Amino acid sequence: MGMLDLTALKNGPSSRLELLSEPSADALAEALVAFANTDGGMVVIGLDASGEFVGHAYSEDLEAILREAEQRCRPPVVIGNWEQFETEQGTVVAIRVPRSMELHALEDGRVLVRSGKENRPLGGEEIRRLASTKSTGDFEAEVVPGASIEDFDRNILDEYFAKREERLRRVFTGDEKELLREIGALTEDDRPTVAGILLFSKYPQQWLPQSGIVFVKFTGTEPRGEDGMAGYARREEITGPLARMVENVWELTWGEMAVSAVVRGLEREETYEYPAFAVREALVNAVCHRDYRLRGRRIEVRMYRDRLEVSSPGGLPGFITVDNIVDEHFSRNPRIVGSLFHWGYIEELGLGIDRMIEEMLQSGHKQPTFDAKPYSFTVTLYNARERLPVYADGAVLNSRQARAMQYVRDHGSITNREYRTLSPDVSPETIRLDLADLVDRGLLLKIGSKKGTYYILK
Repeated sequence: MGMLDLTALKNGPSSRLELLSEPSADALAEALVAFANTDGGMVVIGLDASGEFVGHAYSEDLEAILREAEQRCRPPVVIGNWEQFETEQGTVVAIRVPRSMELHALEDGRVLVRSGKENRPLGGEEIRRLASTKSTGDFEAEVVPGASIEDFDRNILDEYFAKREERLRRVFTGDEKELLREIGALTEDDRPTVAGILLFSKYPQQWLPQSGIVFVKFTGTEPRGEDGMAGYARREEITGPLARMVENVWELTWGEMAVSAVVRGLEREETYEYPAFAVREALVNAVCHRDYRLRGRRIEVRMYRDRLEVSSPGGLPGFITVDNIVDEHFSRNPRIVGSLFHWGYIEELGLGIDRMIEEMLQSGHKQPTFDAKPYSFTVTLYNARERLPVYADGAVLNSRQARAMQYVRDHGSITNREYRTLSPDVSPETIRLDLADLVDRGLLLKIGSKKGTYYILK
């Protein structure tokens, strides 16, 4: 985020972008702490929440306020850089805040993280989990002994630069090494990091043998066969740089999926065993978020007769739990995540799990399950389908509505109170609007009135 992406500003604040109409030491301090504790980000001063220009933000007015904001952070947050940018309307100031390996708090004791568009305070157990993650070090930024920049593959680098220009909609004209330092592939003295080797070397497994993927397709629902046989129909080991591994494991998994035909009117449609986005997201997440420190353990993709399991080494990072995984975002490997985002393998930062669940439910599958252990994390997709709901307008359900529809399928009905239990962090009015929308679409039928109201599938 070293350069200002003017197109992204029109989308408003996000998990890595804060917009402030004017400089404020309090607001700046909160943004500094939240971004430093999470995945880093950028604060842009001079724009409102909708990305509209509201007034000039001059650097000489900002320095004193920025110093005051830094002093309100415990320990102080070290910002990356800040620059003035001239837009058609006037001047804005962009402050880059890198992710920190320290745990930061405000002077009043609050520990904030970036949660979507907001800065959220953590509770005691969440603080402990985040502190534990930070104390383990930043492995993807460590130097790889014996590797040099000559080990980066020219073709892979060219592909990345081209994809990055396409994603950011601007041509990169700067120094190549400077960009590789900025994204964390090289250290300041131009030595390859773990992230750099994983992304750009032709065979990272020479240095990091644990970074490969194992794909196994079993004949039944258990990892064993009859009469003591192995029980699998296919086993492949996938190696190479991360982008190549993502593509290869995706093509392998996609090719092994069962395909059925459905006739709608006069058209024949092919239906795959699992929604494409859900599978691809599970695979990409495993590559992005696994703990590459753990030797002797590789990502495993296990395809059974009734389910697909994607298991990555390493427990959930930071303050992330199975309960908040849909709504929160924290990367163990932010440099890898950022690069694969620019490469085009990640559609929008922080929203993949949410959409994975929606895609599964809207295709008639049950909700994916997430199993978090201290040293592994497994996503399971089930191929069994229920009767597909007919959408009145073809619109996409939000994650709350998708969870509610699954609840109705499992329990037969849902009440307003039960809906609030599924989505405790939203307002009663939002709950009411969600349910009214599902009724308007013809997906749910409202039964009863007032406190006796409940909803069933229509």
